[in-house]
Amino acid sequence: MKVQIPRGATEVKGAVRVQPQENVYLLSFVTTERTAQEITEDLHPDYPLAAEGPSSSSLSGQGFEHLDLTPPQELTNVRTTSACPPCSGDSRRRHVQAVEIHIAAASGDRVRVYLTAY
Repeated sequence: MKVQIPRGATEVKGAVRVQPQENVYLLSFVTTERTAQEITEDLHPDYPLAAEGPSSSSLSGQGFEHLDLTPPQELTNVRTTSACPPCSGDSRRRHVQAVEIHIAAASGDRVRVYLTAY
């Protein structure tokens, strides 16, 4: 995924779900709203973060339970978007076909970032 964990991030958790066709990479952490926005912009999303709830993502929930996290599709008011690194010419992530990004409120000005890549 090649995402730098931001300074000051807490509750950092990640895993790789090995599958026969493709591996799925999971990363989650808590950070400030501003930092979450910067990370999202750096991924060159296909469209702006948009509120939805509960999330209808096909990938995001599978695996986050293993990390003892509530999956984003079980939360309300989650903002989500996706990115296609090959489509946007993001050579840093040329081996990743897609990244799903979910941002959920944590506490105060902090948010939980969920990233799923395959």
